[in-house]
Amino acid sequence: MDSNYSAQNIQVLKGLEAVRKRPGMYIGTTGIDGLHHLVYEVVDNSVDEAMQGHCDTILVVLEGNDVVRVEDNGRGIPVDIHPGEGVSALELVMTRLHAGGKFDKKSYKVSGGLHGVGVSVVNALSSWCEAWVFSGGKVHTQRYKLGIAEGPTAEAPQASLQPWAEEKLNAAGAGMDAAGESASRGTVIRFKADNSIFDATTYNFDVLSNRLRELAFLNKGLTITIRDERLSTPKVHDFKFEGGVKSFVEYLNESKTVLHKEPVFFEGSREDGSQGQVEVECAIQYNDGFNEIMYSFVNDINTREGGTHLMGFKSALTRTLNEFLKKSKAAKKLDEALSGDDVREGLTAVLSVKVPNPQFEGQTKGKLGNSEVKGIVESLANEQLELFFDQHPDVIANILEKSILAAKARIAARQARDATRRKNAMDSAGLPGKLADCSEKDPALCELFIVEGDSAGGSAKMGRNRKHQAILSLFGKMLNVEKTRIEKVVTNEKLQPIIASIGGGCGGEFDAAKIRYHKIIIMADADVDGSHIRTLLLTFFYRYMTDLIEHGHVYLAMPPLYRVGYEKKTFYAYDDAEKDRILAESGRDPEKVAVQRYKGLGEMNPGQLWETTMDPARRNIIQVHLDDAVEAERIFSTLMGENVAPRREFIEENALLVANLDV
Repeated sequence: MDSNYSAQNIQVLKGLEAVRKRPGMYIGTTGIDGLHHLVYEVVDNSVDEAMQGHCDTILVVLEGNDVVRVEDNGRGIPVDIHPGEGVSALELVMTRLHAGGKFDKKSYKVSGGLHGVGVSVVNALSSWCEAWVFSGGKVHTQRYKLGIAEGPTAEAPQASLQPWAEEKLNAAGAGMDAAGESASRGTVIRFKADNSIFDATTYNFDVLSNRLRELAFLNKGLTITIRDERLSTPKVHDFKFEGGVKSFVEYLNESKTVLHKEPVFFEGSREDGSQGQVEVECAIQYNDGFNEIMYSFVNDINTREGGTHLMGFKSALTRTLNEFLKKSKAAKKLDEALSGDDVREGLTAVLSVKVPNPQFEGQTKGKLGNSEVKGIVESLANEQLELFFDQHPDVIANILEKSILAAKARIAARQARDATRRKNAMDSAGLPGKLADCSEKDPALCELFIVEGDSAGGSAKMGRNRKHQAILSLFGKMLNVEKTRIEKVVTNEKLQPIIASIGGGCGGEFDAAKIRYHKIIIMADADVDGSHIRTLLLTFFYRYMTDLIEHGHVYLAMPPLYRVGYEKKTFYAYDDAEKDRILAESGRDPEKVAVQRYKGLGEMNPGQLWETTMDPARRNIIQVHLDDAVEAERIFSTLMGENVAPRREFIEENALLVANLDV
């Protein structure tokens, strides 16, 4: 290493070089999530136009060759020359960090992308990018390579227009809109992600669709269309919801039995004292389930970690229901006040606030920190909820009855946990007898295999690496937690060993920092029963140990389906296609080939189980991700909930596509 350290060693990254040098600082990851984030950044700019009332239509097109095009009918990025920089405003926005119209609050009262890095980061991380601005019946365009403009912003000659550009320019004819401007206006951003930066550049239509659906819910009346032109017959999803967040709640409750048909909806605004108006929009609806579904947004950004706006809403809801409980005949059924968890059992809620100057905690914008927003949301929610429940006594009566039952279940669960803790205190180990623990004490190095069946569990115990691999054997199918309350969960004889072995608690008390293993691997048979057990376990983890999944601690083992023996060689196939490939290889006499179809893990001896499924150097395991919380919620509710009709519909639509059953 050179010991001479001087000014010559100081590197200055100019323009967008910093983005290309450290892309993770701007988009989080260069994996598939980061790739999709590029689309979201461009779409967010169009949505910001919609929030100001200047745009009502957004189109996202997945073209061939991994090219994306995002169109809107907003005002269009300005193309005139910036007085201080000597280049067009379009070039500034596309090639300079922290250049935009969202800082002085004159052009945009609120926006999701406040830092002026959105579209310029997309440009920087693309092998090429084009910007097209439609205004006054003309088209201005500029092209960029690796974030650098290849020429000045210029009016595009009619002969050079691509078909989609001509279509956009001529769609409204030569007419004028309500403001007296050319009816053809807006911005088109077209780009190709740089495959030297991203791990993969193939976009997932469904993942993008789910995010665009969410944005359409949050901006009532806005039409968002996504079209996949990579297919011979393009696939199209159109999203438009006049009900806004009210429609969002109804969508989330589609597969549930609701306690009141119409969601409770309220909206309003308050001065925040210095920065302007804070706008609040909220919808809630109770169902007969036992889980809380709550999504909060700030300027259309999903605040997954909550924040002051969510604190204000929760406080108002708990206070309002306790006030109504005091005045009701049901008060004598409970000896203590309702807790926040009690009043949110079976609640589906969407809270959306627009804040002029949001202060987010953390780089991911996952939590709102503005202290004044808590009081604004709380006071508005108190007023509106009280008004609604006064006018709908039947609705509040049903909600209070459900909340009282939840409180009684909470008290019973607390007593059950206390009893379990007292029992464990007398048992120095405090671990279930079915657990064969490992000797390593560092959770980051430890793995827990949750194994179906005593036979497979026995093989796993004999075949494992005892230093860092623990085995927990299960017997029979466990409780479907989607259909029961927590007091049944913490006392269930099949779930108690899992809770005790993992060590982080359960439900509202779960703490991922206390878990005893950083890899929790579900190892079940490769058949229908095994799939059912995996689904039941995943439902349990999702509902009562969500952080396990969010922190990437849950995995699925992938045992082989076949063992193929030829002479003295052994091959393992994980599906029919791989088995057929092995059998089709040249030089093999079919009469000398022995094929064994594994019906269960118990058929493998310890060595085979280690070699195929447990050895970190050779095994295949799948990490469970929570990519889309909204869609995950709907799937779990549909497949595991009480309502049969949505489940039957789902199975009929998907069975022929994904089923691989033994006949």
